[in-house]
Amino acid sequence: MANNKEEKLFTAFPPVTTEQWEEVITKDLKGADYQKKLVWRTAEGFNVRPYYRAEDLAAIRHLGSESGEFPYVRGTKRCNCWRIHQTIPVTCPQEANALALKLIEGGVESLGFSIADKEFSAADLETLLAGIGLDRYELVFCGCGARKVAELVIEKASAEKLDPEKVRVSFILDPIVNKLTLKGSFGCSEDGGKAFDAIAGLIRKSAPFKRMRFVGVNGQQFHNSGSTIVQELAFTLAVGHEYVVKLMEAGLSVDEAAPAIRFSMAVSSNYFMEIAKFRAARMLWANIMKPYNPTRGCASKMFVHAVTSKWNQTVYDAYVNMLRGTTEAMSATIAGVHSLEVTPFDAAYEQPTDFSERIARNVQLLLKNESHFDQVVDPAGGSYYIETLTQSIAEQAWALFKQVEEKGGYIAAFKEGFVQDAVEASAANKDKNVATRRISLLGTNQFPNFTEVAGEAVTEQTVVPGSPKCCCKHQEAAPSVRPLKPYRGAMAFEQMRLKVDRSGKEPKAFMLTAGSLAMARARAQFSCNFFACAGIRVIDNTFFHSVEEGAKAALESGAEIVVVCASDDDYATLAPRVKELIGDKAILVVAGAPACQAELEAQGIKNFISVRSNVLETLQNYLKELGI
Repeated sequence: MANNKEEKLFTAFPPVTTEQWEEVITKDLKGADYQKKLVWRTAEGFNVRPYYRAEDLAAIRHLGSESGEFPYVRGTKRCNCWRIHQTIPVTCPQEANALALKLIEGGVESLGFSIADKEFSAADLETLLAGIGLDRYELVFCGCGARKVAELVIEKASAEKLDPEKVRVSFILDPIVNKLTLKGSFGCSEDGGKAFDAIAGLIRKSAPFKRMRFVGVNGQQFHNSGSTIVQELAFTLAVGHEYVVKLMEAGLSVDEAAPAIRFSMAVSSNYFMEIAKFRAARMLWANIMKPYNPTRGCASKMFVHAVTSKWNQTVYDAYVNMLRGTTEAMSATIAGVHSLEVTPFDAAYEQPTDFSERIARNVQLLLKNESHFDQVVDPAGGSYYIETLTQSIAEQAWALFKQVEEKGGYIAAFKEGFVQDAVEASAANKDKNVATRRISLLGTNQFPNFTEVAGEAVTEQTVVPGSPKCCCKHQEAAPSVRPLKPYRGAMAFEQMRLKVDRSGKEPKAFMLTAGSLAMARARAQFSCNFFACAGIRVIDNTFFHSVEEGAKAALESGAEIVVVCASDDDYATLAPRVKELIGDKAILVVAGAPACQAELEAQGIKNFISVRSNVLETLQNYLKELGI
């Protein structure tokens, strides 16, 4: 009976061919350019079509494998049991221990300890791990003291004769990214040789403990410096491969070197692209390792941690960061990462509070316990769209990875400036798109909170932090090559708005709405959002029945900027009349790009704002006129 119903259901909906779909689309476009209207050209260098069908999967070679099977595009294990990670700064081991125990009760499954003291001792380690142990939870050590802590942990694990299978500890030792890439120099040696030898020594010393990892590739720094998704992936893989090469040169085998790497990548709000990125990452790493003929399967399995984007976090309207963090967490967990850290919503301008850290943890707890994301392995598998994105990202990243290798590997490519040129070009393009609102940062360059004023915690230094200090004695050494500079996409807007907030002035923009009511209201709403991005107080008005009434109210308000909001047809007569009534008592702005703009400019009306405006530059110019 069930089969009969199914047959009737499918016969009721006969198949539709791609040609039929295209005919309908062409008809609906009414002569408009298909490529311009419906095909999206990504920053990653490939096109995305408006829809995909089963036939689009025919040429994709990675299909057919299961999770836990080479090339691991569907995951490196047969479950989606990612770990909830949170990092704790360690200045006082006792206080950090108390916080760690509290976090474990709150649902954290992977603890990160950022060690601030290079003189961290065995006694400090005992205090830090009291009630935690090395064999009960996944632990990650980073910071200035990470190398010394690695030695202490190996000694402790050996002395306590712990089960090697239960000791899951990682150490974020990454001289290639943390020193060369972010500081422009290895510091301790010209080529980083001492650092690689030291890491190789730790790997040998920890031989019984196969789940210890000593290299932490901080790939998220490419994203935080403004890279594309493809650049982040390709350069992260290149750094990982460089470590394998350097560690093998130091005498290790591929089976010792590759499993010692823990990759970390950012996850942005580009939802489907990020899902595809992590799937492509596992596949590419497996294929990079394959020619080395590893005897251990784990050498080909990418161990990847994700952290939500810092690039798109904002200082103003910071609660919106919760929404960004949630969608980013969804992408990462659907993609099957090993562990995930959600950045607290206030991390951009202050030490995160207990509340913000709890909210960050709860995002993942909700995804596990209410949305049950951990119950499905690779839910994106088989999706025409995501499988195609996975293939496209893999192809572009592989091509870029090969370019890096042709230059002699990541270190050589970075010293040549190849990596910096690529990332800086992407960052410049992103900055332009933020300035023109092609990239929306809700609450900052789009739909800002009109009444918000930055609190005391927000300063020029928090909005635009300086370069991080190196913990070694070479911290003042001049870089030998140009470093990358992590930043946030909202910083330029935030600098501008903070300047207004701290100026002691309260500039106002008055909406003079006249002519066609519908267009006046639409233009007023656009203009309010436009000027509020700079912290300019907007005075909105429903409608004025005459220009004279509107001009009188504008002058009485004391507003430094008067924005004429009307239809294009009305501007030819309304705008000159407003100019005549306002005179030089305020800056006159026309909302829109009317056909009569040249005629208005000839009459001395110079200021126009529209969807084509560079919002950042335009607002900066107005503030300069106002003496701010």
